[in-house]
Amino acid sequence: MRNLIAERLELLDQTHLLKYIKELSSQERNQLLRQIDNLDFSVLDDNIAENKRGSFEPPFAMSIEEIDKNREQYKKTGIQAIRDGKVGAVLLAGGQGSRLGFNKPKGMFNIGVNKELFIFQCLINNLLDVVREAEAWIPLFVMTSVQNDAETKQFFEEHDYFGYSSDNVMFFVQEELPTVDVNGKLMLADKNVVSTAPNGNGGWYLSMVKSGVFKILKDNKLEWLNVFAVDNVLQRMVDPCFIGAVIDSGKTSGSKVVAKASPDERVGVMCLEDGKPSIVEYYEMTDEMRCSREPDGRLSYNYGVILNYLFRIKDLDRALKIKLPVHKAFKKINYLGDDGTVVKPDEPNAYKFETLVLDMVKLQDSCLAYEVDRKKEFAPVKNKTGVDSVESARELLKYNNVEL
Repeated sequence: MRNLIAERLELLDQTHLLKYIKELSSQERNQLLRQIDNLDFSVLDDNIAENKRGSFEPPFAMSIEEIDKNREQYKKTGIQAIRDGKVGAVLLAGGQGSRLGFNKPKGMFNIGVNKELFIFQCLINNLLDVVREAEAWIPLFVMTSVQNDAETKQFFEEHDYFGYSSDNVMFFVQEELPTVDVNGKLMLADKNVVSTAPNGNGGWYLSMVKSGVFKILKDNKLEWLNVFAVDNVLQRMVDPCFIGAVIDSGKTSGSKVVAKASPDERVGVMCLEDGKPSIVEYYEMTDEMRCSREPDGRLSYNYGVILNYLFRIKDLDRALKIKLPVHKAFKKINYLGDDGTVVKPDEPNAYKFETLVLDMVKLQDSCLAYEVDRKKEFAPVKNKTGVDSVESARELLKYNNVEL
């Protein structure tokens, strides 16, 4: 095995990954060789680049007012789908809380003031609201990372799953991709470990397929998966009204959206791209797109996404046959220096590679943009202070009568 891997690395001009192999124990050597054997070397392809975008148009969105007119009917449809066991939830929880000054999984962060209230706890409390309303448990799949998997599982166990049914919580680990320095070289994180990073929020379904939880998903005959991010403490997942609205609309997917706070708000926005559902990032929008308004004064590109999507599983299965585009991100990444010690750079020094959930949306035939009240469902915890911070999330939790 070692000779075959050495030959492959020589062809790829990456033999430095074996620089310390003679210093390693038998166990460490086997660990390194197994990891190299399983690496996705496609990240070395020079053709990887940001995809060219198509022609953008404003989307149709179901407004809060329209939803309210049909709320009872949508809820009835959604609750029946939940009771029939057709809907599962997927929590994307692979991230760390480093930007909050918290060196643990972000979901473990205590957002409380006078009592403990963890981000995971906020989300489980919101999901329990639906469990009580529908009188049915909802399968919850939690995506962790290689770095935080054990710690996350232990945290849920120590807190008795925050009152959720442990039989209905399944964990799976996100796939990783190798990192590459500015010279196109793969990097070592340690003498027996190649540097890798999670493959982005678009990798969640492929990670499910490669893990044991996929069999559970199929055995339970689930038809829909509601995917949501860990860092929004007001996130309402498997919301019966949202589920029902998407099902009744006949569309193949759905996305919760909020009206933008201002033209320059740094959020991705639902749109049509070449006539298909898509998302345009804030930095991709032209000044004309940002400021364009409809006759009623509303922004033309008004609906920001909050990473709360509903996908139909049979369409996701079809999408697996199409490889999602890989996006490069220039980041600060620790690596093993030439002297065999770990270097912690002060500035971005290497590329990590990500697939994005927005590219999964682009693969759908149709998507219902479903507007929600941002004061009730959008409190992201991305920063320690300022915009989208611990402070702003606490204020919004208080606004929604959550005891802190």
